[in-house]
Amino acid sequence: MTRLAVIGLGLIGGSLARALRATHGVSHIAAYDPDREQARRGIELGVIDVAAPSAAEAAHRADVVVLAVPVLHTAEAASAVKAGLAPDAILTDVGSTKVSVLEDLTRVFDGLPPRFVAAHPIAGTEKSGVAAARADLFRGHRVVLTPHASQDAQALATVRGLWESVGARVVEMDAHCHDAIFAATSHLPHVLAYAFVDMLTRLDNAADIFPNAGGGFRDFTRIASSSPEMWHDIVRANRVEVTGLLERQIGELQELLALMRDERWSELKQRFARARAARERYLPHIE
Repeated sequence: MTRLAVIGLGLIGGSLARALRATHGVSHIAAYDPDREQARRGIELGVIDVAAPSAAEAAHRADVVVLAVPVLHTAEAASAVKAGLAPDAILTDVGSTKVSVLEDLTRVFDGLPPRFVAAHPIAGTEKSGVAAARADLFRGHRVVLTPHASQDAQALATVRGLWESVGARVVEMDAHCHDAIFAATSHLPHVLAYAFVDMLTRLDNAADIFPNAGGGFRDFTRIASSSPEMWHDIVRANRVEVTGLLERQIGELQELLALMRDERWSELKQRFARARAARERYLPHIE
């Protein structure tokens, strides 16, 4: 791969461009972002070589085209690059949901293109925009690929190599399995963090709560600083999995509420102990 095109120059698209440039994995990087300021900053910061006037022109002559857009804009971005794709170009994405992405690509191309590789880097921060892009963002983090029935093996291997070259640990899984897992580990936690912070802001003593917040509060609510637009799209795209888990979580909270109202403190402590033991068993490496 020598020529890369990035459609959507935010944190993930910008960080991938930075990382591949740092490893000398590409010789030329073109990008398109509907926000001209992001494209201008990308040039200014040396993240990209060319700010293309359209997605199709960014994709022209590219070996790999990366759709780094919010998931609800995947179909729009794929349609926009379609006319510029070379016959042997590889198309990939970075979306946080995979079933919706595969469905979008199927509609746009009237069937899944063999050289489309669905990917999801499990990395990021609560910051957004190309100015927040980091060359080391993916180092040591997982990237999930979800191959499909018509998958071209060489395209899959190329995308795997692309992510491994920037330090990521690549795994493969079914798209439905992916969406179920990340509804639990990422999508629902964001919903809960947003809901919790929003509730506190509407309390009469909100002005006193936040200045007195400690480290635990900051850790729990950090992800509520993430882009509302992006997380709206993710939750909407994966609504079936997220709503199912949210209903179950509401039931669990109601059970905890009943334990406290009934002063069944030993049962409450057992719940806490069970959760602590599970976290230490499954996540022993996380402090």
